[in-house]
Amino acid sequence: MSDSTRNTRPSAVGLEPGRALRQMANKVPEITLYFWIIKVLCTTVGETAADYLNQTLKLGLTGTTIVMSVLLLAALVFQFRARRYIPALYWLSVVLISVVGTLITDNLTDHFGVSLVTSTVVFSVVLAIAFASWYASEKSLSIHTIVTTRREAFYWTAVLFTFALGTAGGDLLAERLGIGYWKSALIFGGMIGLVYLLHRVANLNAIASFWIVYILTRPLGASIGDYLSQAKKDGGLALGTTTTSFLFLGAILVVVVYLTVTKKDLIDADPRAIPGPSTTPPTEARVLVVTNKVGATPALIEAVRERAAASPARFFLLVPNPKHVSFDRVTNDTGEGEHLLEETLPQLEQAAGTEVPHRVAKSPNAFDDITDELRRSPYDEIILETPPSHLSHRLHVELPQRIAHLGYPLTTIEASH
Repeated sequence: MSDSTRNTRPSAVGLEPGRALRQMANKVPEITLYFWIIKVLCTTVGETAADYLNQTLKLGLTGTTIVMSVLLLAALVFQFRARRYIPALYWLSVVLISVVGTLITDNLTDHFGVSLVTSTVVFSVVLAIAFASWYASEKSLSIHTIVTTRREAFYWTAVLFTFALGTAGGDLLAERLGIGYWKSALIFGGMIGLVYLLHRVANLNAIASFWIVYILTRPLGASIGDYLSQAKKDGGLALGTTTTSFLFLGAILVVVVYLTVTKKDLIDADPRAIPGPSTTPPTEARVLVVTNKVGATPALIEAVRERAAASPARFFLLVPNPKHVSFDRVTNDTGEGEHLLEETLPQLEQAAGTEVPHRVAKSPNAFDDITDELRRSPYDEIILETPPSHLSHRLHVELPQRIAHLGYPLTTIEASH
């Protein structure tokens, strides 16, 4: 049985209205395999580069902190001024913030004698406050809608404290508790695997899963960096901070150049590449109807019926791929989508009063399916049905926000089961 409610939203929830919304594209990359590869590489560099500047170049902890903080501030100035995600600029900021996050913890430990237990607890509390403030202001911790300066400020603040917390927690486990570097790397890798399993099997919230893994990749990368760079008597492979830092910086450069060329990690399509709604009202409005992991609920049928009665309209039904697909790959397995289509189409055509063209998409995520359809054919408005928030926050909240950012009149239908 289902109980559906209808909610019409002409703009994305929580976003700043007007010109600022339309001018800024998403400022962070899509969460793909490439994202996690570079993230781990950056965290490794954060650990070894701090040691390299502090010890090898003999800048000292204070000198290293000053130099890296100035560089980070300069990078963030350019990052905030950019109107879209630029791989080189974004990942440079991550590398620098990784180093500064490491230095914050090192300063507390070495200069002020704060124990790793205390710093781990303190940074946990501070990060929780940062997340709470972000959520109170924006009603979401999603990185898929970093399209305003305020949201970007919350994002980078959270990132900084995840690095500081990851440093404190990683050093606590590897050094204070004497676990050792490679064993610590295995422990943190196992914890990341557990979070992924809970997300896939037990439906652990996607946003919570992301931020937990984001925190855990910091001590994972640091443990790998320390294991490679530290002396053999200290449990490492004695490659040194110089070799390790430049090795990983080179790897980051290769992946970033690849992403810059291929654009595989763009979280939003370039709005300029998607034709917007016509400024001249057509004889018949072209309406894209999207069902997302749900069938023809009464609210969707009623929305189509009301739209058909309001003025002449032609409808097209798109069923995004409801089957989870692995990284960066389309699938020919559309059985589940075809089943949803069979359930939805007859009732939708009855409500529309005419035949409704349709298709089942195959790409890895619904946003790509929708933007691909917008490129295929011209549309004037969109009707989007989503599952309730407790079933999928990403589809219920994030997807409508991202679609609204494209500028089309949007009606969202919330389906509850």
